[in-house]
Amino acid sequence: MPDQATILSRLGDLSAQAQTAADDYGGLLGSLKAFIVQHFGQNGLYASYVVLAVLILVVVSRLTKITFATIKYLVIPSLALAFVVSLVSAYSFLGLLPVTVTVCSLILLFKG
Repeated sequence: MPDQATILSRLGDLSAQAQTAADDYGGLLGSLKAFIVQHFGQNGLYASYVVLAVLILVVVSRLTKITFATIKYLVIPSLALAFVVSLVSAYSFLGLLPVTVTVCSLILLFKG
């Protein structure tokens, strides 16, 4: 087991690497901002902010839609199926849950 000094030195190295990476990305973003302002002006910078915000909103909305669809079509039916089968068989709910998740996943996969 490493001692406390070794752990602290590793944490210091990791924080230095993180600072270097943040400086690199900060410099990259600053140069990108300067490029946009130089070639397209302040209105171009505002337009790039709007485009970036719209792209982020689209990605978040798609991820939210996928998450709710997964809950609606995979999680709830798998839980219900495992519960019903555990009531009528000798198998436990937790023993059946991986099987029902697999079955519901295969049904969704082949259903398309």
